[in-house]
Amino acid sequence: MEELTMFEQSGHLLKMETTLSETGTVQYQLPLDESRIPLNQYIGRFIRIKFLGDIHCIGCGRRSKKSFSQGYCYRCFTTLPQCDTCIMSPEKCHYHAGTCRDAKWGETYCFTDHFVYLSNTSGVKVGITRGNQLPTRWIDQGATQGLPIFRVKNRRQAGLLEDRLRAHIADRTQWQRMLKGNNELLDLPTIRDELVGKCRVEIAKLAQEYGLGGMQFLDKVDPVEIGFPISQFPEKVKSLNLDKQPLIEGFLHGIKGQYLILDAGVINIRKYTAYNVEFSVQAS
Repeated sequence: MEELTMFEQSGHLLKMETTLSETGTVQYQLPLDESRIPLNQYIGRFIRIKFLGDIHCIGCGRRSKKSFSQGYCYRCFTTLPQCDTCIMSPEKCHYHAGTCRDAKWGETYCFTDHFVYLSNTSGVKVGITRGNQLPTRWIDQGATQGLPIFRVKNRRQAGLLEDRLRAHIADRTQWQRMLKGNNELLDLPTIRDELVGKCRVEIAKLAQEYGLGGMQFLDKVDPVEIGFPISQFPEKVKSLNLDKQPLIEGFLHGIKGQYLILDAGVINIRKYTAYNVEFSVQAS
């Protein structure tokens, strides 16, 4: 495509920031260091993302040849509590064993209210998140519906409850399917009640262990519906990789989850956290 006057902004990527508007459509901003670029207005426009070759750890700021756990250098990846294995598998929390990488961090982020939820992404799935991360968590995974089903007192308890529930329901999103279109709306309250019924014995045991006040069943909460700014879904999902292709460009057809949907393919912005890039968009 011939060179045109472009808006340009450089900086280190972070995961896209989101808000859910009153109409139910997600509003996206692309963080580049301290700058925030509103993206919804650029749907249908020609954009470019150019990797400038530098990665700086979001934990310590050091230059890194590779990004670990979405933005960390290897040293931080192996030492920081937010990179520990229990973040991905919260049922494996080892704070009680005295081996937490940073007890104060754990007390702040893990010993706080968490939700166990259902969401409709590539299908219905179960997941957990901190109490202040809804609906952000659902948006980040590309969910068109979300429903909190339990509120518990800490991350480990949420992980143990999720572990019981996922014996009967998926806990992962098929991201290619999620990007090809929106699922039909599901009756999440009915699915919740059926799932809880299947796990009644296991849930009762956890409630007894943590006390009745430590686990609240949210049977009076309504599902949240989420709309994404998309003009066209891809027929075939092609993943774009900044490490292999440092210049990614194309017409922006939409945004879903943490993915930009271009006519040339899709790119997961969160995957490239801490990458120093130049973002540009064709002038109107």
